[in-house]
Amino acid sequence: MATIIGVRFRNAGKLYYFDPGSLWPTAGDAVIVETARGVEYGEVVTGVHEVPDDEITPPLKPVVRIATVEDAQRQQENRRKEKEAYAICQRKIVEHNLEMKLVSVEYTFDNSKILFYFTANGRVDFRALVKNLAAVFKTRIELKQIGVRDEAKMLGGLGLCGRPVCCAQFMGDFQPVSIKMAKEQSLSLNPTKISGVCGRLMCCLKYEQDHYEATRKRMPRVGRDVMTPDGLGTVQEINILKETVRVRVTSGDSSEIKDYPADQVRRLGGRRGEPEVADVDEEFIETAVDTIEDEDILLDDE
Repeated sequence: MATIIGVRFRNAGKLYYFDPGSLWPTAGDAVIVETARGVEYGEVVTGVHEVPDDEITPPLKPVVRIATVEDAQRQQENRRKEKEAYAICQRKIVEHNLEMKLVSVEYTFDNSKILFYFTANGRVDFRALVKNLAAVFKTRIELKQIGVRDEAKMLGGLGLCGRPVCCAQFMGDFQPVSIKMAKEQSLSLNPTKISGVCGRLMCCLKYEQDHYEATRKRMPRVGRDVMTPDGLGTVQEINILKETVRVRVTSGDSSEIKDYPADQVRRLGGRRGEPEVADVDEEFIETAVDTIEDEDILLDDE
C-alpha cells in the first residue's frame, strides 16, 4: 500500500497524486509540489490515505511544503501577471498574422515557464511568435494547442440546463461520448439540442448510459410478442427510466394497449428477464452498425 494525497492545480482540473512524506496536509490545504512543469502551487482535494500500489505510477514526488502566506501572495501575483501576459500575447498574434485563438495563459509558480494555450483549425507555425515572446518575458515559453472541449473547460460557461458546464465544475477528465448514446436514450438527434457550448456532444450523455444499457437488456424489444398478466401481446413502446413496457394485448377480436412494469412481462421463448437468442444477435448487429456509423464522431479526440 502507498500513502498519498490528491492535489489539483486548477478548478476542476485533473487530480494528481503526491507523497505527503512527513507532512499531513488535509483537504483544502494549499501545498507546494514539484511537477514535470516545475514547482507548482496546488490545493489538496483528498487528504492522506492509502491506495494499492497498482493504482499509482511510481515514483511519487514528495510534497515540498505546506503553502505559507507568502506562497499564497505569490500565487495571486502570478494570476495578475497572467492577465498582462494574455494581452501582450494577443497583440503579438495579431502582429504575426497567425490564424489562432488564444484561450488562456499560465505561469508556473516559480516563474520558470509561461504556458500559452490556444485553439486553431490546423497546424500553426508559431516559431517566430515564441522567439518574440521569449524576448519580452525573458523566460521559457511554451505554446500548446488544445481542443474545443478543453477550451470550454478553461473558460467555463452555462450549459443548456442553465447550470455551469460540468467540465469546468467537477470533471477531471473527459469521457468518450458518441451519437449512439443519444439514440439509446431516445433523445432528439438535432445537434443544437444535444451539443454543449463547445459544439460537441454533451458530456452528460455519458452519465446515465450504463443504466440505459443494463435496463434495455432486461426489457423486450419493440415489436416482439410477450406474455403479460392479461395474456399475449405485442410490445409497442418501452420506457427505460420508468422501466415499463407498453403492450397491445389482443383478446378475441378486440385489442387494448396497457402499460406494465418490466418484471411483469415475459418474453416468449425465454424466462422472465432473460433475453432471447434472437434479441442478442440482433442487438449485436445493431451495435456493430452504430459503431461504424459513429466512428467519425466519437469525442475521444482530446
